[in-house]
Amino acid sequence: MLDGADDVMGVITEQIEARFDMGFAELRSAVAAAPQANREATEIVHWHDKLAESQQLLEKAEDELVAVLETRPDELDDPAMETAHRVNAAVAARDGRAMVVRWLLDPTATGKQGLAAERLARLNRGARSGPAVQTSAPVRAATAPEAAAGRGVRR
Repeated sequence: MLDGADDVMGVITEQIEARFDMGFAELRSAVAAAPQANREATEIVHWHDKLAESQQLLEKAEDELVAVLETRPDELDDPAMETAHRVNAAVAARDGRAMVVRWLLDPTATGKQGLAAERLARLNRGARSGPAVQTSAPVRAATAPEAAAGRGVRR
């Protein structure tokens, strides 16, 4: 019997395989070989990998919580509550990433049609591949050595 985690990953993986009409391992290989060939596939594989990472972190947090509760079954002290909060955060992260993958898979999702989607597509066509803001100091013209030497402290 599958637990909820396997259901989430399994269902989403099946949806991806159906969408691209190939197994996920094959899709991942195709994306690795040519990431620019199909931007949608590349994004979906990226977010599926993020989802799988979140799922692993969730499972680890759940195991830690079970271990804490087994040692102190009758009391919920601060460490136990902290671990429980980590589980809740891991569930939220996993579910958020699952929502992203589902949104990417749905061609009729909100924001993918209409004027906003057309504007986004136009922006993406002309997008630069670098950062949105400059990340290094601008290149400045060098000053002549004699001009720089003349600017010393005057006495």
